[in-house]
Amino acid sequence: MSSTDPVSSVVSVAVDIGGTFTDITVQDRQGQAWTAKTPSTPGDPSEAFLLGVSQALSKAGIPSHDVRRVLHGTTIATNMILENKAVATALVTTRGFRHVLEIGRQDIPRKANLYTWIKPARPVPPAHVFEISERLSAEGNVLIELDEESVREAGRACLSAGVRSVAVCLLHAFAQPVHERRVVGILTDMLPGVTITASSDILPVVREYERSLATVINAQVMPGVSSYVRRLEERLTGYGIAAPLLLMKSNGGVASGGSICRSPATTALSGPAAGVVGARAVAMAAGFSDIITVDIGGTSADICLMKDGAIRLTQHGRIGEWPLPLPMVDMVTIGAGGGSLARVTPDGVLAVGPESAGSVPGPAAYRRGGTQATVTDAHVVLGHLPSLLGGGMDIDVQAARKAIADTVANPLGLEPGEAARGILAIANNAMVGAIRVVSVERGYDPRDFVLVPFGGAGPLHGCALAELVGIRTVLIPPSPGVLCAQGLLAADLRAEFSRGLRATGTPDAVMVEQSFTAAETDATTWFTEEGVPDARREMSRVALMRYAGQGVELTVPWPGTMAQAAETFAAEHRALYGFDLPDATVELVSLRVEAVGRLGGAITRSLPPGQGARATGMQTVLFASEPLETPVYDRTMLGAGDTFEGPAIVTQLDATTLVPPGWHAVMDESGSLILRHKIKESR
Repeated sequence: MSSTDPVSSVVSVAVDIGGTFTDITVQDRQGQAWTAKTPSTPGDPSEAFLLGVSQALSKAGIPSHDVRRVLHGTTIATNMILENKAVATALVTTRGFRHVLEIGRQDIPRKANLYTWIKPARPVPPAHVFEISERLSAEGNVLIELDEESVREAGRACLSAGVRSVAVCLLHAFAQPVHERRVVGILTDMLPGVTITASSDILPVVREYERSLATVINAQVMPGVSSYVRRLEERLTGYGIAAPLLLMKSNGGVASGGSICRSPATTALSGPAAGVVGARAVAMAAGFSDIITVDIGGTSADICLMKDGAIRLTQHGRIGEWPLPLPMVDMVTIGAGGGSLARVTPDGVLAVGPESAGSVPGPAAYRRGGTQATVTDAHVVLGHLPSLLGGGMDIDVQAARKAIADTVANPLGLEPGEAARGILAIANNAMVGAIRVVSVERGYDPRDFVLVPFGGAGPLHGCALAELVGIRTVLIPPSPGVLCAQGLLAADLRAEFSRGLRATGTPDAVMVEQSFTAAETDATTWFTEEGVPDARREMSRVALMRYAGQGVELTVPWPGTMAQAAETFAAEHRALYGFDLPDATVELVSLRVEAVGRLGGAITRSLPPGQGARATGMQTVLFASEPLETPVYDRTMLGAGDTFEGPAIVTQLDATTLVPPGWHAVMDESGSLILRHKIKESR
């Protein structure tokens, strides 16, 4: 059975590995789903992967050989980059351009001190950058023929350096890859067992620094990701699952293991992208297309805005300290999650994150050895978390209270409850800042959007975040804690094929059409490799444009002509910056074809009518105004149309939802819990 059979006709398994928990969803042929959640195993992520899959399949009563598709969101590439665990890599480049990475760009990180910031060490030191003799013009014409002896000399230097991977990035290879192709061929023969990446296969567009960096990062993580994918496929086969493995990419689509092994850097935002896809699916099912998603896990919060249900891509993303100009979901990530550590600085200031307790030792309340206060401990002290994992995991309230007292309350002369509220206030305001980045700073009023919080900690913060930015409606997905895993089930196969133009400005229509056609030919080849039937293939054209003299492009749909594209660009520029330049020249910098293979996945089902919301217990919650006895609802017992008023707590296996006073809750027939602020409903 091909990888493109509709999800509704197969049994699918989706696995998302996070920093604290690994989330698993099994979906049968009728769309019924079962979920499981198990602690992640950082030493070998595949252990938690297989354990969680076996638990979910056992719960569903589905034998392993019935599984026809396995979808996976992975942080392997991300962790290798952030933790500096990538393999030793060399860069082969055109003579005279050895220091492209060292020079980099003149910009300084937004939050860095202008006078004290020190440029980080480059991912490849100059000693591992080897030059070869060749030269192409920006139009792709050969100025200096390739000196193959210089290539072999570079190959011998790679052998002496003991590198395990090589990145090849030659000047103007985006316009003509002939020299890069030959260099890769020579080095492949000389360096058996060494992986080799060419820039023309990863990012064939202008800008030497970004193109070199993307190629280097891909080369660095290729051996680790490839071995992980192979090991995972072998373990799945040993477990009796012969289904194809599809991995989530940063662009919100999935691709086969073979495709990922060739371009592993495209998985850098794998898990968060899956969550965005899942959030869109559940929001659309409930009738909302303008949403702001907040994915709060154990270590970070990922925020994304969608207008009219469209997931925007950016080529200005970053991974750690490095720009990574590969197409990825446009989101902002900050170090604020349930495991974020709270501390008092030497100056006597309360700070939260970005350091995290992770899965080991975790928050103090988890009884795994944690002693430092975390955001989760603050929730426990305030009574927001009566249980975890549907009651399957004990919570130590006294341990949480002691951690907050020792770490925060006593040093600041506060009561534990006051300190806990302070911790949450700081974490929430950090996330509000990120919400404003994706909304206000990009020309959108957040009050016009619905907030969709998810992740293990998202529903605890949703209403507080909404109140801080003036949002009046909050949507809690049916399974918020495992939405990143479920989002995999709603994802389609997706890839982008870029073409840098040989000259910026206003190229003639023939050149544009030739570039688009070449990219579409590559997309067609990819469709065939992925086994996508013609009826499920979709391609769209986009252009990266700017005003002459600008250093950053905007991505706009290609309407057919340069004149029409310029009008679209001007409208986008007005929306983002508040103005346009009618008399300025609009330049076309590069082109991109976005290819989508529709899989037909769905993650929502109609909820049966409810019989009225009935509390299963009461919990004392320390709200800012006063302690309140708060009803606790079991979400599995709520049906469509059931309503209740805040304050309330809603528990389920994968997350806990806090509904403060002044909020009204109703269960939607799509399975989502819709929360509306009664004061703001009239806006």
